[in-house]
This record gives sequence, structure tokens and C-alpha cells, in this order.
Amino acid sequence: SGLQANMASRADQMAANLSLANFGQATELKKRIWFTIGALIVFRFLSFVPLPGVDPVALSNLYSTAASGGVLDIFNTFSGGSLERMSIIALGVMPYITASIVVQLASALSPSLAAMKKEGESGRKKLNQYTRYGTVGLTAIQGYFLAVGLETLGASQNIAAVVDPGMFFRIGAVISIIGGTLFLMWLGEQITSRGIGNGVSLIIMIGIVARLPHALLAELNARVSVSTGSLIMVIVELVLLFVVF
Repeated sequence: SGLQANMASRADQMAANLSLANFGQATELKKRIWFTIGALIVFRFLSFVPLPGVDPVALSNLYSTAASGGVLDIFNTFSGGSLERMSIIALGVMPYITASIVVQLASALSPSLAAMKKEGESGRKKLNQYTRYGTVGLTAIQGYFLAVGLETLGASQNIAAVVDPGMFFRIGAVISIIGGTLFLMWLGEQITSRGIGNGVSLIIMIGIVARLPHALLAELNARVSVSTGSLIMVIVELVLLFVVF
């Protein structure tokens, strides 16, 4: 009887906690979930918007023959396939991540930045502003070399990935890439404040998840086509991939 009374009192306590405020919190949670999903859908749509002046068909053919299986595949995975399609978010949020790391290391080494970090909210805003400036600079440099590389890509095969190469194309590409990266940075901040979880981390995760099935199938087909014994290597790679994640 004592156990039943205890259970009844707990049930009454749980019923008392079901107030309108909790229902309001559940509604807020739903809004945050839908906002996060919508923002990530926008990110995936942007990965299919190509840079102005790029021939998507020629670029796809060149990437499948020249860049597949190399280091570019790793960056392509982190960008959710945006690099392969050379979209306006080809660099993803990686310049922002790099700038954040540089600012964090600089704040640990520089006395002035360390003092700024201890100022609280105002110091954090200043460091975030430095991070944004660094993101613009890194994106401009990487975007320029990316545009130059696009112009020379496929020259040996007489395939032009850029319709009209030149300085005009490079400037347009750099501006577009800077805009795309800054938009992703802003979108990540919006997810963090109005959605669920860390926005930048979610953008990176969705990019990896979107490319993971394609990458696994391509690796499996490549291993199986070589020899049956390569299936052991596939299993080893899957285990290592799981450990890394």
C-alpha cells in the first residue's frame, strides 16, 4: 500500500507539471526543429547553384576523371558535393572554421587578444568580428586560386570548364564564393540561435551525410572490381571511418 501511495503521489506530481507553460515550450521546440530543417534544406539547394561562367557538364566530366579519388574528394565530401558542382558554396564553411581556429590560437598567444577575451560579452563580439574579417580574407584567397585552377582544368584534354576565362570571371567567382561562404556562416549562426544545436557543425554534418552513401558505394564498387579479397579492406575502411566519426 505504501508503494501504491508513493506511485500515486508521483503520478499526481507529474500531472501537476503538465502546465500550459510546458505545452508552450513544446511548441517552441517544434518551431526550432522546423527552422533547423528548413535552413539545412536551403543549404542543400545552394550546393546545386553553380558559379557564373562555369560549364557544369564539362566540369562533371573533368572531375570524374581528374579529381575523383584524390584529396579534392575529401573537401568535396565536407562541402556536400558543392565542390564537385563548383557551386557558390564550393568552399563551404571551412574558411570560417579556419579563421575561428586562427583567432582562438591568437587569443592564447597574444596578450591583447587574451585580455579582450576576458572582457566578457563585448570581448567575445570583437573576437567574432575578427573571425568574420578573417573568413572574408581566407575565402577571397582560396576563391581566387580556385577560379584560376578552374581555368586551367582540362587544358590537356581540350575541355573548358570555364566558358569565358579571364579576370572578369575570376572577380565574379571570388565575389560569388565570398557571398556563399558568408551566407553559410550567417545561416549557421541563425541555426545556433533560432534552431537546435551548433549551426556550423550541423551544416558540416549534413554535407558529409549527403555524400556518404555515394562515397561508400563508389569505394565498394572499386574494391570489388579489383578482386574479391579487397572486401576485407572495405570492412577495415568502414571500421576506421566509424572510429574517425
